[in-house]
Amino acid sequence: MVGLFWWAAGLCVVLLAALALTLRRLYSLEASQPARVPAPPRAPEGWSKLDELLNMLLALQENGVSHSGAISREEFGRAVLDCACQLMKCDRGSVMNWDEKEGCLKIVAARSALTQDAQKLFLRPGEGVAGKAFASGQPIFVADPANDPRYLAPATGDVEPFVSIPLLVKGKPIGVLNLHAKVGAEPFSDYNVKFLSILAGEAAVMLHNMDMFDNLQIFYLEMVQTLARAVDSKDAYTAEHSDRARVKARRVAQEMGLPDPMVRHVEYAALLHDIGKIGIDEAILLKPGKLTPEEYEEMKKHPIIGHQILAPVKYLGPVAQMVLYHQEWFDGRGYPEGLKGEQIPLGARIVACLDAWDAMMSDRPYRKALGRDIALAELKKGAGTQFDPRVVETFMRLELSEWSREPAAH
Repeated sequence: MVGLFWWAAGLCVVLLAALALTLRRLYSLEASQPARVPAPPRAPEGWSKLDELLNMLLALQENGVSHSGAISREEFGRAVLDCACQLMKCDRGSVMNWDEKEGCLKIVAARSALTQDAQKLFLRPGEGVAGKAFASGQPIFVADPANDPRYLAPATGDVEPFVSIPLLVKGKPIGVLNLHAKVGAEPFSDYNVKFLSILAGEAAVMLHNMDMFDNLQIFYLEMVQTLARAVDSKDAYTAEHSDRARVKARRVAQEMGLPDPMVRHVEYAALLHDIGKIGIDEAILLKPGKLTPEEYEEMKKHPIIGHQILAPVKYLGPVAQMVLYHQEWFDGRGYPEGLKGEQIPLGARIVACLDAWDAMMSDRPYRKALGRDIALAELKKGAGTQFDPRVVETFMRLELSEWSREPAAH
């Protein structure tokens, strides 16, 4: 037994020595190798696509917000379609909007080899893949359009997979985004359809906001016209004066290269520049003779009264400023503050010129209309003193080219 014990002990010593020698050699071998840099952690799948989508959404948001009122549905639809095609690496697609009056979906933007007539496709809810996606509020994927009865144009030879994504606002569809995949493009997997649905959802909200903005514009215009008619009805001698000034003021503003929002503000100011006369005694407004100094001081309050009426309406803030200063003179001798030159808002300078022109071309309580030639001479004479010379030059050019054959106002 003792011999067996010592034999086992010797064997353990030999094995331990062999293990130690092996570990020493492995350590030496490891130490001789160059240090290895640990591999960077792998980015989660889809992270780069998500980053791309976020950049697209920010760009669309900037485009829709900064150009509210200036960008058309077609332009915004093309921007949305470009983003979707870029995201999915597609060449073909379309954006369809719901037309409430016609009761159908209409193409507002398309990237396709189809003819112009084919792109004028109208769909009722439930018709075709896009109509079914619109009616159900759910994306629909068609793997083989040529053999799928839901696809309305198999004669075109389409074999590319096709997907329709509804544009939803609070669960209500307002349009559809359609995409055709191409060979080598990313498949329309559930994963990618979710990305497209996010893009479509944000686009739908922006389109909805654009519609609300348009409705707000219509409301304001109707309100402005109502107020202008109230002024005209109080003073029989200025009937339709505001409407005439509005049309010409808009053209002068456009001709001077003002942006569309500013053109609208000038148009509103031309309609409402005399709104303050609501607060002026009719005996002064309709007096057939020359005003006394006291009556003239009272009349000079109408720009301030007009400003007080309009200023509380946030949207009409720029208009209120134009109304306040439309009686200022370019040389500083006007009222209510005696502003001079560029200190006077350009819109107010345009309205001042149009207001004077229409006054000269209309019968007044104290005189008859002056006539076109005399009125043109008076405007030219007042350029640089009462009026902005650039505004006078632009107005006279339009008057002699576009409006020369119009009947004189009375």
